[in-house]
Amino acid sequence: MDALCNSLEELPNVTTSTIRPPARPNRRATGPVVKSTFRPEIQGLRSLAVLMVVSYHIWIGRVSGGVDVFLLISAFLMTLQFTSRFKQRRPMDLLRHWLHLFRRLLPAVVVVLLGTLAATFAFLPPTRWVEVVHQAWASLFYYENWLLQTLAVNYYATDHSLASPVQHFWSLSIQGQVFILWPVIFAVIAVICRKFDLRYRASLAYVFALIFVVSLTYSTIFTANNQAVAYFDTFARLWEFALGTLVALILPALDFSKPVRVVMGWIGVAAMLSCGILLQVQTAFPGFVALWPTLAAVAVIAAGQTGSRFGVDRILSSKFLVRLGDNSYALYLWHWPILVIALAWSGKDHAGWLSGTAIVALALVLAFLTTKYVEKPFREWKWPEVKRRRAAISIAVCLALACTPLLGFEYKQYLDQKAAETQAFNDNPGAHALLPGYVDQVSKDAKTLPTAEQLPEDWAHLGGTCEGDSRPEDKSLQENCQQNGVGDDATKSIIVLGDSHAQQWLAALGPLAEAEHWKVTALLLGGCPFMPDNADADQHCNDFNSAASKYVAAHTPDSVFMVGTKAAPSSPDEELVYGFEQTVTNFNDLGIQVVAIRDNPRFDHNVTECALSKGVDSSECKSDQHDVLAAESPFAAVQGKFGNAAFLDMTDLLCDGVQCPSVIGNVFVYLDDNHLSKTYVTSMGEMFDERWFAATGWTR
Repeated sequence: MDALCNSLEELPNVTTSTIRPPARPNRRATGPVVKSTFRPEIQGLRSLAVLMVVSYHIWIGRVSGGVDVFLLISAFLMTLQFTSRFKQRRPMDLLRHWLHLFRRLLPAVVVVLLGTLAATFAFLPPTRWVEVVHQAWASLFYYENWLLQTLAVNYYATDHSLASPVQHFWSLSIQGQVFILWPVIFAVIAVICRKFDLRYRASLAYVFALIFVVSLTYSTIFTANNQAVAYFDTFARLWEFALGTLVALILPALDFSKPVRVVMGWIGVAAMLSCGILLQVQTAFPGFVALWPTLAAVAVIAAGQTGSRFGVDRILSSKFLVRLGDNSYALYLWHWPILVIALAWSGKDHAGWLSGTAIVALALVLAFLTTKYVEKPFREWKWPEVKRRRAAISIAVCLALACTPLLGFEYKQYLDQKAAETQAFNDNPGAHALLPGYVDQVSKDAKTLPTAEQLPEDWAHLGGTCEGDSRPEDKSLQENCQQNGVGDDATKSIIVLGDSHAQQWLAALGPLAEAEHWKVTALLLGGCPFMPDNADADQHCNDFNSAASKYVAAHTPDSVFMVGTKAAPSSPDEELVYGFEQTVTNFNDLGIQVVAIRDNPRFDHNVTECALSKGVDSSECKSDQHDVLAAESPFAAVQGKFGNAAFLDMTDLLCDGVQCPSVIGNVFVYLDDNHLSKTYVTSMGEMFDERWFAATGWTR
């Protein structure tokens, strides 16, 4: 990670100006004189930070705070660079700066991405390839953190084998974004200061103090409300960069005695090392609690070179840590994909001490080779520095190398999709294969749909977002509201409530609504089935369901569609969702019909990956129907109890009476262990239509 710092122009490794002023008259100097010098303790600080990140990820399974230290150091060094330019009255030349910076950063990124893609295709199941390719694009172009925000990724998930092998690029993406923004601020303030004869460092201090306060306040509030999303938010992290900038601007005016600096250094290192152990970063970062590791780093930087044999800088300046600091960027890049792919390949959810040591050793070897044969040669290559055009060409070549396999994969996906669309209905009948009188006409070489790579993307969605009168006032509903393209002249209106198990049925309900000119609005929140005021649900889910109930009451649709039962994984235990009877009664009292569908069987293992790895005919990938599906629907107990309720049961098209297969009619039934594929639900469309009209009493 810290090659971002190493790559700052005219700051090879950690060459910076010292932060001490000359000694006062008639007083013994307590620090070095002001001159340009190598700061090995900062290089050692980087090494310590990357060791924290790697060890916590691999052995402890927690976040260490090391990344926050990286962010601060990068801003510290960048500030020294631009203040030096201003002092020397040199042009800022932002375009040249950016070309120079990214020309040095990209080669190592490209090597790691290519290696990770190769390992992904070799060791990870095809169901994960699309996700990795999408995130590889985001990593290459520095927007991985924004992508993870939209995916609401749990960065603290204990099972790293299920994570993306390029997920760690989120921090590099934020740094890349700030490395575009910060120079613009430096340049704009420089123009203003020269025009109005203002003090440059003082002006910068005011600006970045404001950024620090505003960003930290925003980060604290955002973290308290939605920590998982705030973790990847750029603006929620700006205060860490601003703090690094303020350190570079303010420290030259401070003069600490040697004993004070010795103590500061040790306190800073101790605080850094203990951060991830003592703090519950899972619920606190990147809010104000992240001041712990960043202020610890400030203390180490402020301590500087103490010249004392008792100073922590003696350890940080050791040859081992300085050398490791030279390789720390590549070490950060390599450690995470090696960890994720090794765990996925071995079937483990965490690394032990022995396997973790092997992962670290391999990461160190690859980091050393990458630094020596890729990063360093490109950093020292003089040809691109002669002209901007040459630098741009070198960047374009790096991007082309990384983009070629990504584009090739996506083109193959396009061809597979086109081929699938041309397949005859006979090759992929899906649920039709379970209908009476069906004759198997699947050709010998027919592909099972969706393809393994496309399975993770095979989710049902409505055509657009909610607009106009249908747009909810509640922000949480706005972010989770879908709607088909039928306008206010619709003959019927339906609101779909619930989570992903309600969403999967949009693949059947959506086409039916389009054909009948019905308006469908879906208010869906993942992991939040519609059962209001459930004491066992989290507060966010209850708040969402409460807001959804109010939305329904305000719009009074003809029908509410929801999943009415909940199945247990690999068990026939199935029950009505919490508060089902009261929910139906409440909606009926408003004159709204409730259409409830029975939940699909769930499993305690990924039945699709089982079929992909062991074959669709493997007995291990098939479950006996009586083991996963209740003999009688829970709806039977409430049939006829309500004034206006309709019940749908499609489970006879998910199980054949004996077993519940993972593939039916040459179509994958499930995406994973409990969600139906869009392709299979679509194949049930004709039967879904018939049962809808029969249950609701609606007419065509």
